[in-house]
Amino acid sequence: MSAQTETIAAVTLPEGGPALPSRISWGAVLAGGVIAAAISATLNILGAAIGATTVDAVAHATPGATSFGIGAVAWMVVANTIALAAGGYTAARLSGSADGTDGVLHGLAVWAIAFLVSAVLLGNLLAGVASTAASAASGVAGRAASGVGSAVSAVAGQASPEALLQRAQDTLRGTGNDPGAMTTEQRGAEIASLLARRAATGSFPDEARARLTALVAAETGIPAEEAARRVRSVEDQANRAAAETAQQARAAADATARAASIGAFGAFAALLLGAIAAVLGARRGTRDRVTVQAASPRMTPRTA
Repeated sequence: MSAQTETIAAVTLPEGGPALPSRISWGAVLAGGVIAAAISATLNILGAAIGATTVDAVAHATPGATSFGIGAVAWMVVANTIALAAGGYTAARLSGSADGTDGVLHGLAVWAIAFLVSAVLLGNLLAGVASTAASAASGVAGRAASGVGSAVSAVAGQASPEALLQRAQDTLRGTGNDPGAMTTEQRGAEIASLLARRAATGSFPDEARARLTALVAAETGIPAEEAARRVRSVEDQANRAAAETAQQARAAADATARAASIGAFGAFAALLLGAIAAVLGARRGTRDRVTVQAASPRMTPRTA
């Protein structure tokens, strides 16, 4: 009894000869990508459900935004890794290739397709959010325009020729300069104008401070020294409010930059671990090389 084993010899093609046939299976890659997307979506829905169970508005035991963000990033990394490992295994297994490099490349192709699909879905989500924000902004602008129209209509009555003539007569009588001769409405309007100018410029010129002191003294009937003290008190409060607002703005900008940095590092970690998982899954799914043996026909001795 003898057996004959089939051997495969490596053949080197001459230069300019026909190219080797393609060994990629796009059907296997697409199947792996679809399976990876389905598993990722399922796990992310599960993560959203688990996160929702931690919200307890009645007992005020809801985790903070930072904890939510870190948990969401960690869950996204884990879900993405598991999904791509399954997708890489599927693609390599269905490709039918027994070459380890081919299996790895099929896994990386699944990773790339999953990344592109995720980018498209994220872009559509951001576009929807931007469209909603634009609609809300247009609604606010419309309401603001309506309010401005009402204000213009109200001011149009005050800007009649009779009202302008009355104001000119008051100015010629000297009521526009002496705080004591001005009406309460006139003093209030000028005080508001001076305070608005102070808020816009961030400082009070000496002339504006003296004018405001005189207006406050005439309006409240207090001595000039007390009026000056009140003006300084208001100015100190405005300075403190401006400093607090600037500090809050810097803190908000710092928090935003930190959140963006954490999100970017989380996305990078998800992509890197996803690629590694896809490669390992593909290596696991690559078929083992099969040795083909052909048995020679059994020879039976002949008898004479």
